[in-house]
Amino acid sequence: MNIFKKVYCRAYQLAFRCIMPFLPYRQPKILTNYSSLAEIVTNLGVKNVLVVVDKNIELLGLMNELDTHLKDAHINAFIYDKTVPNPTTDNVMEGLDIYNKNGCGAIIALGGGSIMDCAKAIGAKVARPKKDLNKMGGVLKVRKKTPPIFAIPTTAGTGSETTIASVITDSKTRHKYAINDFVLIPSYAILDASLTQGLPPKITATTGMDALTHAVEAFIGRSTTKKTRGYALSAMRLIFDNILVVYKDGKNLNARKNMLKASYLAGLAFTQSYVGYVHAVAHSLGGKYNVAHGEANAILLPVVLKKYGKSIYKKLQKICLALNFCDKSLSKEDCAKLFIEKIEKLDEEMNISKNIPQIKLEDIPQLAKVADKEANPLYPVPRLYDAKSLQQIYYEVME
Repeated sequence: MNIFKKVYCRAYQLAFRCIMPFLPYRQPKILTNYSSLAEIVTNLGVKNVLVVVDKNIELLGLMNELDTHLKDAHINAFIYDKTVPNPTTDNVMEGLDIYNKNGCGAIIALGGGSIMDCAKAIGAKVARPKKDLNKMGGVLKVRKKTPPIFAIPTTAGTGSETTIASVITDSKTRHKYAINDFVLIPSYAILDASLTQGLPPKITATTGMDALTHAVEAFIGRSTTKKTRGYALSAMRLIFDNILVVYKDGKNLNARKNMLKASYLAGLAFTQSYVGYVHAVAHSLGGKYNVAHGEANAILLPVVLKKYGKSIYKKLQKICLALNFCDKSLSKEDCAKLFIEKIEKLDEEMNISKNIPQIKLEDIPQLAKVADKEANPLYPVPRLYDAKSLQQIYYEVME
């Protein structure tokens, strides 16, 4: 990256870091059950709600209990169930149409990160009906209050129930972009680990590695605070202690609870401290090839950490010491290598590939430009790379 762009990126990031304490970050109010959700919706005077799910959520019967509580409270639920992984602008507009036609006053997202992203984007369009979705990409482009959003995660990974982000893919261009605004933080969240017990091992693995990526990128970035570092370390500790347990025994409720808590904490960490090039590259792959986000992150995380090199040795040493992976006798470089090896071992034990076969050689320059545009200047990465330097990451994970 040339010196002028570097100066611009670091100045931009410094400005954000300086104003961070004054920004309206908030956490969703945690609800314990569906009856309290129905009570709150009733108290808001809302009679009709949009419930955003996908076909799998319905097939697994995860809608049943929610539907019962809403009916008992005389609340009408209108279902949008066409959400796809890497939700599209078409998904958002279809859900918005159901919301508007039925006079809905709140949105309930029941599912994984894609469903919550779709629900948040619908909320953004309710708030700004005349503004195109692609004009909301970036930071603070919504700026108007959304309807109340209730987030009910059924995966332990995205942390989307805590974040300011909604990641959407343009249906026509396949460009994937993030809408970031404080109004998109859900008003309420139900963290019920029993909803995650039916997750297949592969989704358990990749969503868990997504949460680990959130925590690691938040910790090693240049906009951390004592609080966000604490959230990130707590999340990492829970993930390393529990992810293999839930991968091998999906019915272990205690381990599921710990993973759901880890996802939430990692979400709190990266909401304020941001992510890095792992996410930027993963988003470009999700947009172009529909690669699952968690899987892309799991594959890319060790590759990008190695590319950062000595710029993150000290921080990875702090992680290793905090998690009791090593003692102070080990050098910073050896600690960093040990930590990356532990990530690679997790991927291996959970049968996560080292490669992304969908990548085509001729697409790499454009993919790198997309990642560069997303990450720079917003993401406070340990080391800055331009599009040409980012291309190497794609080459390394090609099959």
